[in-house]
Amino acid sequence: MTEGNFVDYVKIYVASGKGGKGSTHLHREKFIDKGGPDGGDGGRGGHVYLVGNKGLWTLFHLKFARHVKAGHGGDGGSARSTGADGDDKYIEVPLGTVVRDKETNEVLFEITEDGEKKILAKGGKGGLGNWHFKSSTNQTPRYAQPGIPGEQLDIILELKVLADVGLVGFPNAGKSTLLSVLTSAKPKIADYPFTTLKPNLGIVAYRDYKSFVIADIPGIIEGAAEGKGLGHYFLRHIERNSTLLFLVPADAEDIKKEYDILLDELRRYNPEMLDKDRLVAISKSDMLDDELKAEMKAQLDVDFKGIPYMFISSVAQQGLVELKDKLWQMLNV
Repeated sequence: MTEGNFVDYVKIYVASGKGGKGSTHLHREKFIDKGGPDGGDGGRGGHVYLVGNKGLWTLFHLKFARHVKAGHGGDGGSARSTGADGDDKYIEVPLGTVVRDKETNEVLFEITEDGEKKILAKGGKGGLGNWHFKSSTNQTPRYAQPGIPGEQLDIILELKVLADVGLVGFPNAGKSTLLSVLTSAKPKIADYPFTTLKPNLGIVAYRDYKSFVIADIPGIIEGAAEGKGLGHYFLRHIERNSTLLFLVPADAEDIKKEYDILLDELRRYNPEMLDKDRLVAISKSDMLDDELKAEMKAQLDVDFKGIPYMFISSVAQQGLVELKDKLWQMLNV
């Protein structure tokens, strides 16, 4: 999937169908005089549904579908025949899609399971035909109900990637390289900032055919919560991760300071982020000799008291088995 095809935010106007109007027909048949009212009911207007589809990973297919309208209900007929129901419309979305009202920004609901179906806009009810209104004092009513109009709604569809582990780090921290080594994902990797322009998902194969999903989020920079850089736009995808893996390169000037900046950006975006399990991975550690690693470890034991950390190298394949073991343990406590 190319960067241009990854769409995680769309605005759509949806309209359900109007109910059909009831009939005012009076029965007419040879040899039957004054047959009475027999106007049928109008059909229901079509609903607009949102349906979860686990085969979708983006909202790209809705990028140009700005108006979705269901069919109108048919009018009632003679002999108490009910009008046809309007055609329903089904909008398929990836799992993790949140629906918001564009006017109020209120969250209406979210789709998290494959095949889950929820009504977005309810079709209008069909009007009653005139045979419903006959009585002993009004035996030939010449009126019927009109159909009820459908609902109209401007909505925002927002995709929050469903992954178990979210990779958090500055640009060039080695997130894409780690993802490419741990999984079969093929993210773009190059020696310049912001190589990752969209979240990349990969499935990590674990022992005994077990697996978990890891997401590489575009690099976060200081001030991301205020909208600087690219990472702020994708911070919503980290909200669904149960565990956050902070990646800090071994050649960073101050490892603890980089971690604190990343943590602060998450806190400013959404304080609930701090409640998630955290693991710090010191990447590119193949450039460290044993003596330097021991010195760093002594300092990190003080800096990261209570927060688990480990040294890894994606290129040299060092510490990756231990990393997977630790992540699996954190995901299954």
